[in-house]
Amino acid sequence: MNNLKTLAITAAISLLFASCEKNESTNLTDDSAAKISLSGVQTHEDCGFIDNNWPSSAVLSTTNIVNSSETNFIFGQNADIASLFQINTVPLGFAIGSGTFNAISYGAGYIIFGETLYNYALNNGGRIAVAYVQAHEVAHQIQFRNGIPSRNENTARAGELEADAFGGFYIGHANGYAADWTAASNAYNFAAGLGDNNVNSPNHHGTAAQRRSAFRLGWLLRNNQYPGARSFDSAFFRYYDQYVLAGALRGEFIRPEGISQETHEYIMSKMEELHKISTGEISEEEFVNLQ
Repeated sequence: MNNLKTLAITAAISLLFASCEKNESTNLTDDSAAKISLSGVQTHEDCGFIDNNWPSSAVLSTTNIVNSSETNFIFGQNADIASLFQINTVPLGFAIGSGTFNAISYGAGYIIFGETLYNYALNNGGRIAVAYVQAHEVAHQIQFRNGIPSRNENTARAGELEADAFGGFYIGHANGYAADWTAASNAYNFAAGLGDNNVNSPNHHGTAAQRRSAFRLGWLLRNNQYPGARSFDSAFFRYYDQYVLAGALRGEFIRPEGISQETHEYIMSKMEELHKISTGEISEEEFVNLQ
């Protein structure tokens, strides 16, 4: 995602630390085991900055964002997301201060969520919007660890669309946020401007309509057991490339591995709708009113 003021959710593959020799590893424990260490992340006290992705005035916290209630909520969501996707809980820290309108999933194995973005999501989409952002960022960790997406493009689009689908799956799944479509669509539409039309830019993340369709596809898969990262990746791109974007059948479609027959038939019944979402024929307003 880009740094437009509507939302900035960026997947960073490497850290961009400036010169600072100290590293700090803070080990945190509580009853839920949701708060964990950010090994190797430099603190504000060490360097006066987090890294070049954040304002120089931003302070790194591994214990608190907004207030204790929101802190417990996001740590709990982070643990639930990891549980659904069958990975260890991803280390989570917070960039505190003005100008922190971002959330970054680092290739080094952790996520930093900006305070400004957190407040924006909370005020414009509620806690479910915050949960979606975190699920999207954890999806990037799944991608890093499993060498996905399998779809190779010259832009960031494939990875972002797939992360949107992971996010939609978590938001709808009974072992995730378990949201109905009204709640799920509103959570996603708070970030309606996160798509872009810079289709030739390496940082192109997909149009807003394409991203809505990817999120919707993930949510529609919610009744299926999580099939594992690579099977989810394979199923997503088979459905998305051959049906959602193409808008027509390309020969006989074989049910993807890891997807139940019931779920497959359900997804196939929604393909015309998904295609119309991806092209913008189904508007943002109509998107909210889908069943």
